[in-house]
Amino acid sequence: MSSISNRRAFLKTGAAAGAGFMIVKSGILAAGNSPNGKLNIAIIGYGGRGKGNAKAVESENIVAVCDVNEEHLAAAAKKFPNAKTYIDWRPCLEQKDIDAVVCSTIDHTHAFINIWAMNRGKHVYCEKPLANSVQEARLVRETYLKNKGKLATQMGVQRHVIANMARVSELIHNGAIGVPSEVRLWCGRKPEGGNYLPEAGPIPKGLHWDLWIGPSPMHPFNPKYVSGGCLKWNRFWDFGSGQIGDMGSHVMDIAWWALDLGIPTSCKCEGSEKSDDTVPTWITAEWDHPANSWRPALKVYWYDADKKPGFPSKAFNRDGMSLGAIFKGDRGYLVCDFGNRYLMPTKGDMTHYKPPRPEEVIQLPSSHHAEWIEACKAGKPTRTDFDYSGTMIEHNLLALVAYRVGQKLEWDAKSLKASNCPAAQKYIEKTYRPGWVLNG
Repeated sequence: MSSISNRRAFLKTGAAAGAGFMIVKSGILAAGNSPNGKLNIAIIGYGGRGKGNAKAVESENIVAVCDVNEEHLAAAAKKFPNAKTYIDWRPCLEQKDIDAVVCSTIDHTHAFINIWAMNRGKHVYCEKPLANSVQEARLVRETYLKNKGKLATQMGVQRHVIANMARVSELIHNGAIGVPSEVRLWCGRKPEGGNYLPEAGPIPKGLHWDLWIGPSPMHPFNPKYVSGGCLKWNRFWDFGSGQIGDMGSHVMDIAWWALDLGIPTSCKCEGSEKSDDTVPTWITAEWDHPANSWRPALKVYWYDADKKPGFPSKAFNRDGMSLGAIFKGDRGYLVCDFGNRYLMPTKGDMTHYKPPRPEEVIQLPSSHHAEWIEACKAGKPTRTDFDYSGTMIEHNLLALVAYRVGQKLEWDAKSLKASNCPAAQKYIEKTYRPGWVLNG
C-alpha cells in the first residue's frame, strides 16, 4: 500500500493538479476584444450538438456563426442577429475580433478547426472526439502545449462535472480498492456497419456538400449521411471513429480521471469482420499503461456492443448498466457508471481506507462550459484540456489501428509509430483532399 499512501499524502498537500482538484494558476488569459469583459465567440457548427453548445455559452458575445447547411445557419443568425455568418470555417477563423471558438462540426473536421483556431490565438471548446486519427490527436495536443498558459481548451465530455465521477476518482486515489491493477470499461451501443452509401441526390438547396465532405475523400451525396444524428455518419472511416471515438470518449474518461492515465506502451484489438468502409460493429481492446508517481503499471480493457467484461459478483446486475467501469485493486473492486458506484472489498472490511477530510473533497465547476469560459478569462485550468483529452483520444484511436492491422502494436509514442508494425502507419496518419491543410 506504500504507493497509495504516498498518493494520499500528496493529495493532502493540495498540490495534485492531476487528481481533479481545482488549482488556480497565476496569470490572466485576456478576453481581449470585448469592451464589456465578455468573450467574443465564434460558433462553428449549429446542427445537433451545436445548438446545445451555443446555448451554453450564449451569455458571452456571439460574434460569428458558421455552418455548411444554410438552414442551420439561418436559425443561428436569427438567434444571434449581430453575428457575422459563414459557410466555410476557414474565413470565419480570420475574423479579427474573435477570442474563442466553439467547434461542434462533424468529427473529421474537428482536428483541423482546433489547430487552425489555436494557431490564430483563439481559445477552443471542441465536441468529442478531438480528432479522427492518431496523428491528428497528437498534433492537436502538441499545438495546445505550445500555447499552454495563453489559451484555454476543453473537450466536450460534459459528464466530467458529474459528482459521482468525482467520487469514483477520489475513492481510487485514496486507496479504497488498494493498489489498482486494471480497469475494464464497456458501452453497449452498437454501430450499424455497412458500406459507403450510393448517390441519392439531388443535394438539398443550401447544403454545401463539398464543405461537408471537407478534407475527406469525396463521396456522392446521400441524405442518410446527414439525417439522424452522428450515429449515421460516424460509423464510416472517412467521417468518424465509431463507438470508441464517440461514447468511448465519455466512458474512458472515467478511467482517465481516476487513474491519471496517459500514452500507452502497447495496444491490441479484435472485432467484427473488417470493412474498408465502416468501423467494426464491435471491438474488444487492451492497452498496457506504464506506472506513474502513485500507482504501478496496469492494464486497460474496452468492450462494446454486446461484449461485456465479467463482473466480480453476481450481486451486480450488469444488464442494468449499459456502460461503465470495473476497477480492480489488491483489496477490492469498484464498479460504476455515470450515476452509480459500488465498492466490494476482497480482503476483509474497509478499515484500510481513510476518507478524505472535508477540505480535500473535489470541487466541481457549475458546468463544463462555465469552467472553460472562466479559464479563458481568468487563467484557471480546465480539467479536460487538449493535453488531458489529446492523450485519451490518441489512446482510443490506437485501438482502431490495432484492429485494422490485426496484431498487437508496440507503441513508440515519441516517434508516433508502432515499432513492430510498419504497416500500421497508413492508419495512424490520414491523406487529405487537395486544398485541405491540417496545420494551417
